[in-house]
Amino acid sequence: MNGSDVSKLHILNAKYLASAVRPDQYPPGDVFEVAFIGRSNVGKSSLINSLCRHRGLALVSGRPGKTQTVNFFSVNTKLDDEQRMEWFLVDLPGYGYAKTAKSNKMQWSKFISQYITESPRLRLVCQLIDIRHEPMDSDKEAYKWLSQGPAPVQLVATKADKLNRSQIKKNTDTIAKQLGASGGIIPYSALKGDGRNELLDAIAKILLQ
Repeated sequence: MNGSDVSKLHILNAKYLASAVRPDQYPPGDVFEVAFIGRSNVGKSSLINSLCRHRGLALVSGRPGKTQTVNFFSVNTKLDDEQRMEWFLVDLPGYGYAKTAKSNKMQWSKFISQYITESPRLRLVCQLIDIRHEPMDSDKEAYKWLSQGPAPVQLVATKADKLNRSQIKKNTDTIAKQLGASGGIIPYSALKGDGRNELLDAIAKILLQ
């Protein structure tokens, strides 16, 4: 499941920059952005902390739907050839949380949509799906909508440590079939770090285009 033992993209440090609900609140700069989105209980904050190897970078909450803004993090990286590169990791609010007020859902949907369709710096959207379950309607709707957007979509199946290898293969195949996804799905375990190198390589490929 690990694929390559070492990614060619190395994260040196990451730090919080800003939270926004409007474009004029986005941090300045012309660096590339990689956004992360998924259902409110998919383990997004844990994955971001694992990816950046920075415990507490993104808030991990026992209450789904805690992230209610577009959160920007500056990530400084180094490639194997010593090239340095800064990019923004963007943590988007979760979707599909039943207890969220309808008015809030509409508001969140508006500024998420505005960010994804209008940010000129966005280069990749990572959609997170819980590998233990079949995609829910909200996952399918989100994937369909994201696939029509300006940035490519990388599917990441979270909580992979909860399953064995054969279950991982079976469930990722099911996810791909139900979403109609043609690209590969990266199984990821925030607990063990499995899938981290593959995700870093996918990000590096986009950043270097």
